[in-house]
Amino acid sequence: MTSVDPLFLSFQQALAGRYSIDHELGRGGMGVVYLAREVHLDRLVAIKLLPPDRAAQPSMREGFLREARLAARLSHPNIIPIHAVEDRGGFVFYVMAFVDGETLTRRVRTRGPLTSSDGARILREVSWALAYAHAQGLVHRDVKPDNILLEAGTGRALVADFGIAAALGQIGSEGVSGTPEFMSPEQALGRQLDARSDLYGLGATAFFAFSGRFPFEGSTPTEVLAKQVTEPAPPLGSLGVAVPRRIAGLVDRCLSKDPEQRPASAQALAEQLGFALEQRRELPAALRAFVKRSGRLNGGGTIIAGTALLPLSIGVSMWYGGPAGFTTLVLGSTVAPFAYLTFQARRLMRLGFTRDDLGPTFKAEIEQAREELSVGQRHGVTITERIFRAVAKGAAGLFVLGLAATFVLPHFHMRSYWTLMGYAQITTIVSLTTSVFATVGLVATLQRHKDVDSEFWAKVWMGRIGRSIFAVARRFLGKALPQAAMTHRATELSLGMAAEQLFDTLPKEQRQALGDLPSLLHRLQDDAQLLRKRHEDLQEALAESGASSDDRFAEARAARDEIRAKLGDAVGALETIRLNLLRLHAGSATVEGLTTHLGLAAEVSEEVERLVAAHDHVNRLLEFPRQPSPTPV
Repeated sequence: MTSVDPLFLSFQQALAGRYSIDHELGRGGMGVVYLAREVHLDRLVAIKLLPPDRAAQPSMREGFLREARLAARLSHPNIIPIHAVEDRGGFVFYVMAFVDGETLTRRVRTRGPLTSSDGARILREVSWALAYAHAQGLVHRDVKPDNILLEAGTGRALVADFGIAAALGQIGSEGVSGTPEFMSPEQALGRQLDARSDLYGLGATAFFAFSGRFPFEGSTPTEVLAKQVTEPAPPLGSLGVAVPRRIAGLVDRCLSKDPEQRPASAQALAEQLGFALEQRRELPAALRAFVKRSGRLNGGGTIIAGTALLPLSIGVSMWYGGPAGFTTLVLGSTVAPFAYLTFQARRLMRLGFTRDDLGPTFKAEIEQAREELSVGQRHGVTITERIFRAVAKGAAGLFVLGLAATFVLPHFHMRSYWTLMGYAQITTIVSLTTSVFATVGLVATLQRHKDVDSEFWAKVWMGRIGRSIFAVARRFLGKALPQAAMTHRATELSLGMAAEQLFDTLPKEQRQALGDLPSLLHRLQDDAQLLRKRHEDLQEALAESGASSDDRFAEARAARDEIRAKLGDAVGALETIRLNLLRLHAGSATVEGLTTHLGLAAEVSEEVERLVAAHDHVNRLLEFPRQPSPTPV
């Protein structure tokens, strides 16, 4: 026979006609939660009942009702709405919307820590909720994963129980209310709380969400609280979790002992999290495939060709002499790869992408690899790396000597000529082979904690070699570039590409009259991208240092605003060139009129260079407040 909870029976009797209780959802120190149906509106609701023993205490009863009524005033998409707060038949309870989902605690416990993207999104939504509540003068005082619900289907985060923990006197240690693992130092000491205490709780929640463990642990609540007050929280990056440096730094700042070192507000924290999410937006699959595979020489075909090239060169050397073998080796290791990469660049251009699109893609790939490699990362140069490096350098030196001997010996007539030539060729071959294998070993060792491949190919494609490859590929394209999706491109890149395509379709005489307009377009694009990065760096540094309203950083804020204005000028110059090229195509403008605008655009580019140089010292000014961040680069 199934036993029936007496509390369930008596509570349902008190609610008869208004709410029909289905079953208990959970219970704890803050009360019992039931799933019920509101009879009049025929909707599911959750009812939180104050434990009867606490409801019998007048001060706790009044505190619970007061805080619940304050929380009921809140109306925000990321806060669970409270429909009613009641004291009926000796029962004190409030009725809130039922959220079909799970708590953040259960999500982490059952499926492991959150990914950086999901975690940042959830934390931003919670920050929005806290910012709204703080603006209404209400501090949560018990931000923790149990009070964050994730809605099934949408994944939306909703915050529950504003101010209820303190009203109930939920005890972490004698005289202190809250949950020890998520309690700020000032709350643990019983001091006056403000919104920054909630940010500490959110930082501890983020720490748990990304790592699956608490910042501080102990055998008793008192031990945990002692650590909250006296010990610094371990940097999130030190745990080897795959979280971007920017997000890890925000979590570390939230866990600062000094409230002044935490983010200025929940709204400021939400903005920084949003900025971090925006930087990780999705890039087109064609670009990601190029950066990861087709734009590199590390596939199976390359390995086979490289393996065959060395014996082929040796054979040519034996039959036709050292110079012929060396020429075969050089051509096979330079011309063939250049031809292959040109073919891949041509394929990418046929899809409507250009070399400028590779910069953001390589950046995203390197950052993602850095996050993944940070798991269990060992810092510093290992003995294995030193050995491989020394062997590679020594073998390279012997290769140069052997090669020099191969060219020099034919000019001398001596009895031991063939013996010396044989030794020289053997030395060349062995040293080259040793150098290659040592270099491969060194790269493999470095690759364990650094994405050497991506960084190397980023330099190749974004440098002079990449520019030359795309220039050759453009000549063999045979037709104008097709249009591709532009959502992944910064505004300056889209404008520059559009203007360059318009220039390429002008008659030859007009192109010659306009001079090296593509070079100016590239300068303006580079200027705008540099300004955009400078603006983002200054914005991030000001936010991370808590300097958004500090008078000492007025110069940095002024520099940020000036850079933003100059960014607008650079993009505006590109826009003007594009519009005038369109007018030139339509016959409503002249080359002379466009030349005037080109002169003004060149002046904008020169002003950008002067501005960047003039504000270099601002970056040094902002270095000091950013140094305490313990997260790895």
